[in-house]
Amino acid sequence: MVLVMAFVVLALRYAWVQTVLHPGLLARVEYQAREHYIIHLPRGTIYDRNGREMAISNMTKSLFVDPKHVKDPEQLAADLAPLLNMSQQEILAKISLGGGFVWLKRQMEPSMAAAVKTLIKKKSYGVCLGFRDESKRYYPNKMLAANVLGFVGTDDKGLDGIEQSMDQVIRGQIIKKSIFTDTLARPILGSVLNDVMPQGNECKNVYLTIDSTIQFITEQALDKAMGKYAPATATAIVMNPKTGEVLAMASRPSYDPNNFAKYSSLDWKNKAVSFVYEPGSTFKAVVAAAALQENVVRPNDIFVDPGYLMIDGRRIQNWSGGSFGTVTFTKIIEESINTGFVHIGLKLGADKLIGYAKKFGFGKKTGIELPGEERGILFDPKHMTAINVATTSIGQGIAVTPLQIVTAMSAIANGGILMHPHIIKDIYNPDGSLYEATKPQQIRQTISGQTDKVLVSLLEKVVSEGGGKKAAVPGYRIAGKTGTAQKVDTVHGGYLPGRYVASFCGFAPVENPQFVVLVIIDDPSRINYYGGQIAAPIAQDIFSKIFRYCHIEPSVSVKNDDEVKAQMQVKKQHKSTYPVGKLPAGMVMVPDLRGKTIREVTAELAELKLDIGISGSGVCDGQSPVPNTPVAANSKINVHFSP
Repeated sequence: MVLVMAFVVLALRYAWVQTVLHPGLLARVEYQAREHYIIHLPRGTIYDRNGREMAISNMTKSLFVDPKHVKDPEQLAADLAPLLNMSQQEILAKISLGGGFVWLKRQMEPSMAAAVKTLIKKKSYGVCLGFRDESKRYYPNKMLAANVLGFVGTDDKGLDGIEQSMDQVIRGQIIKKSIFTDTLARPILGSVLNDVMPQGNECKNVYLTIDSTIQFITEQALDKAMGKYAPATATAIVMNPKTGEVLAMASRPSYDPNNFAKYSSLDWKNKAVSFVYEPGSTFKAVVAAAALQENVVRPNDIFVDPGYLMIDGRRIQNWSGGSFGTVTFTKIIEESINTGFVHIGLKLGADKLIGYAKKFGFGKKTGIELPGEERGILFDPKHMTAINVATTSIGQGIAVTPLQIVTAMSAIANGGILMHPHIIKDIYNPDGSLYEATKPQQIRQTISGQTDKVLVSLLEKVVSEGGGKKAAVPGYRIAGKTGTAQKVDTVHGGYLPGRYVASFCGFAPVENPQFVVLVIIDDPSRINYYGGQIAAPIAQDIFSKIFRYCHIEPSVSVKNDDEVKAQMQVKKQHKSTYPVGKLPAGMVMVPDLRGKTIREVTAELAELKLDIGISGSGVCDGQSPVPNTPVAANSKINVHFSP
């Protein structure tokens, strides 16, 4: 009877525990013995347009410590420090945090993880040390397209660039897991057996419009610019004008996203979308488009350039400081004559000037799939005075982004049709099926096709005969516009003396435009700061290499060797005959300027610290003093030009 009564009591107690007390007891066990953790499955891969990997993820080991079960912190720190590339003080500081779980080293390389595993086994540190699997991002091309790709934090969250904007699409699946442990925090056997790595990652893979070879060509050209002109920053973009696809987008200085924390946050910025600047003369292409479309001017209309204009009490002069005399509108574009564009801008008026700027996409974000894009600044035409119209006409007093400039020039290259710029080509599911494809999107017709043909012919002359000559590639037809703008003083207002932004934006081949190239050199520290002199050669370098890479055949005959030799002979005849080493101290040798344009002459004399007096227009046919004459620095050289 005693045994029966005991059994009945035990059964009742068992039933009570399993029903009434079950939730509370289970929660207590969960709290005491279950350990929760998170598994990050790898992020989706980012490819270029040709399927080359630009960002990949692998599973790595992350090391943690259980401070409660560390018997000798000093010895543990001494053993781990050389393996983890950390100081003993850093490790001791982490152990001193206490508790049951503290990260020691996240996302270790395989060799480092293997060395720690050997140590754990050798010294029986399994009680206090352990690993968790985490996804780590790798950028196999290091700095290539770093400002476009961005980077990922230790918690697998995209923090910049494509990694940030597409984070929800490519972010690896997060799986919450848990295991039961004993009083020494060791996993219980049954729990370990049930801890199977989850399958079926749902993250997607992204293909960019970037061509990694064109990207490399562009970045290599910018590196040359940084070394030669020592600017504060440099930016370049290559775009397909017919589709709006960005083929290359580069910024300097840049960084290695594999070790982004070692660089300044300023280096992380993608200046192609976040750098806001006054465009200067590159904006004149838009002003010319508006003037031609509104029949305000025709290519052969005659203008008399006085050298400067007074607008609302302010003086606006030409970049050369002198007068170009009687010129056509074609020559105004070729030589980027400020007074001519101010005259045209005033005839257009504020409403039409700003209206066409907005038509070409200025004043608002383009909507490209990148974070940090700026919208730029345009005047409200209702509040514009004559001086506001005048400065806008020459690309000053307004602010744009590099992407806006290259998108507007793409519209001119595309028959006047403005395309929506994009950098995402396709998105694929993990099983390889297409999830989403970006199709070319037309925004609007900015100017008529007939007007656009006239404008393209004028811009081609800028490269073949005008200020953009150094962007020319023998055998190819290239159109474009140079720009040289003063830098704004954001602290005191006005402009910074001697500080400029030089640029060139052009497209080729003219007969079938496939590439638009923009180069911006911000604040060069050399004497020569004109866009035609320092930005155009960088664009020429990019164009020539892209033509070879894409097998674009030349369409214009190139001078034969005999012609080249004859020209070289003429140059030799014009060389200085003044005795070498006999030039008096403080004196400068006057160069031979014959056959050069006003822009080329001005740039050459500026480098020699000589002033210029201009008469006529076209190319130099006479000068005083004559070539090879020693003169004092800052002397004035009178130069005559004729068509």
